[in-house]
Amino acid sequence: MLTSRRWLVSLFQMFTLTLLVMLLASGCESAAPAQKPTEEQALSANASTDHSSSMEADASTLKLKDALIPMGESDGVFYEIFVRSFYDTNGDGIGDLNGVTAKLDYLEELGIQHIWLMPINPSPSYHGYDVTDYYDIHPDYGTLEDFKLLLAEAHKRDMKIIMDLVVNHTSIEHPWFKEAMSDENSPKRDWYMWAEELGLDSGTRGAWGQQAWHELQGRHYLGIFWEGMPDLHMDQPEVRAEIKQIAEFWLKLGVDGFRLDAAKHVYEDFQNTSQDPKVVSSNQAWWQEFRTAVHEGNASAYLIGEVWDSPAVIGPFLNQGLDSAFNFDMSKRLISMAKDERDADIGAMISRIYSFYSKQSNGQFVDAPFLTNHDENRVMSELEGHIEHAKMAASLLLTLPGNPFIYYGEEIGMQGMKPDERIREPMIWTTERRSQGMTFSVEALSNPDTISVEAQMKDPNSLWTHYKKLLQYRQSDAILQQGGIQSYVTGAPEVAAFIRATADEARLVLHNLSSHPQQVKLEDAAAHSLHTLSFATADGAAISNGVVQLPPYSTIVLSP
Repeated sequence: MLTSRRWLVSLFQMFTLTLLVMLLASGCESAAPAQKPTEEQALSANASTDHSSSMEADASTLKLKDALIPMGESDGVFYEIFVRSFYDTNGDGIGDLNGVTAKLDYLEELGIQHIWLMPINPSPSYHGYDVTDYYDIHPDYGTLEDFKLLLAEAHKRDMKIIMDLVVNHTSIEHPWFKEAMSDENSPKRDWYMWAEELGLDSGTRGAWGQQAWHELQGRHYLGIFWEGMPDLHMDQPEVRAEIKQIAEFWLKLGVDGFRLDAAKHVYEDFQNTSQDPKVVSSNQAWWQEFRTAVHEGNASAYLIGEVWDSPAVIGPFLNQGLDSAFNFDMSKRLISMAKDERDADIGAMISRIYSFYSKQSNGQFVDAPFLTNHDENRVMSELEGHIEHAKMAASLLLTLPGNPFIYYGEEIGMQGMKPDERIREPMIWTTERRSQGMTFSVEALSNPDTISVEAQMKDPNSLWTHYKKLLQYRQSDAILQQGGIQSYVTGAPEVAAFIRATADEARLVLHNLSSHPQQVKLEDAAAHSLHTLSFATADGAAISNGVVQLPPYSTIVLSP
């Protein structure tokens, strides 16, 4: 019966993986450039690539070919901060840069290694994604001197800081656009796109069917996200030069890299051109040009892009362009696994995608897994407030390769469902919601019962403590930080497992996603090679004679 059950499980997983690849390919092949194969072809071809005979020899006992796919070096775990809602130091209810500086020790204690700051430039909007001055700090957040202090204090702690750089569009209130709007003969006129002057149809819909052109003084300008965000004309050499100059300015101040907003929409504007290979090629060429300029100022600067699409679309951006792109597909998979308490063999899915990315990037890509971010419903809301599911989602995330990203408040289970204001609410530092440091410029409606940082730090069973335990272990284990990943099938639908490995050493990670204890008998190779329980999130985990005991909702790591 056991053999039969394993055979059925394996057959089901093979079918699921095949279906997944087919769906990925069908969902993105139209957006891929002509010279690039479909995703199914790309992933399948790369999965069989012979990466290194010496690596295979070192890992021959476990046959870890997929786990040794060449990739770039991980920097560590990043923490995404919406400054406005994080920590207030001057009593105006608005989070500020000095507030981030004040909380660096908190982040370090939690185990955070680096920081991503959402937009900090001047902007008329609370979110900051419509910039009016690329060379200054939003006055609500402080000054350039405050930012320099933050950089200096972060660097003392070996923390990197990357900042949001919004180059697809500006604010409608930016001086560039005001000049372009007021004078058709202005040099800034060509910095934006005007339908009538370019001979384009102002009725053309945007890339996802939205209104793309907006009327102003009898002319129509392009703004694919909103009428308040006019798109820059990226074919203009002056615009490209200005963006590179902006990056140079912040790099000289000490910024360690950029999160590049709407990276694929620099050229992907319309429904009727989204399938054009030239659009993808233009995007790719721009980010390659930008990378070259950035590396002239800081050869180690980190570039991560928002390319909200499937792996086949993301791949070309990693070719001498971006270091990383957020793994949106994986975020949904991690949450569904935790919520449904069912394995989805993410090791197999990830390793196939990594093979494709590796070939696209010449082995230099770094994955960027996450659960949710500032544009999505918060993970605790997606998990309907289930604390154990939230812990398992965190366990899955923080045992994956690459640079994991954590959204502020995720570590205490903050909730929030769209609209955007509800997913960007004040960080809950203390039980008293109006105590020192608490922000209130964004109304707090979604977290009346969320337990504060202060309280959770004192609770050994809290979600915050769970995150800290995982983060500290990850930092202590070079294999979890830098190793690749490979599928490991246990035969138990409630247990997610995968191998993490370098050429020298391996780990077996097992997650019991369910509320019931699980027993897993390891296959002979794993039982022989990985027999030491080096980490566990719950008491009662054990391994004996190749049999693993997993308490409910627990994660363990086995080492040699």
